[in-house]
Amino acid sequence: MPVRRASAQWNGGIKDGKGTMKLGSGAFEGNYSFGTRFEDAPGTNPEELIGAAHAGCFSMALSLFLENAGHKPESIQTSAEVSIESSGEGFAITKIALATEAKVPGIDEKTFQEQANAAKEKCPVSQALAGTEITLKAALVG
Repeated sequence: MPVRRASAQWNGGIKDGKGTMKLGSGAFEGNYSFGTRFEDAPGTNPEELIGAAHAGCFSMALSLFLENAGHKPESIQTSAEVSIESSGEGFAITKIALATEAKVPGIDEKTFQEQANAAKEKCPVSQALAGTEITLKAALVG
């Protein structure tokens, strides 16, 4: 299996410093700072990237679980809200709220919810973030 890479560069102190984060594939490079992380300044932040990774991983896992249960999805749309809060002398990611909507022909609500919850528990990013509270709101659409 491949090893994925990413890197970050930070210059300066915590409040006046600036940095860039970049994916090894070159598909993304973005600026980050104290302001993008804890205020509303333009740019990205680690939590936003974790949210994108988690939403993408969960969507793929849900597709796999649904197909394995005999229900190939037409579409899956997932969002993630990542909460960071003060914790002791630093900060901690305390919660990730996943919300997904899926169009899955021929599936009943009970089976869909079972597969969605299994995907939440088994997706590799959920497993990597097991110390964080992860919630899921899953809905069938269409």
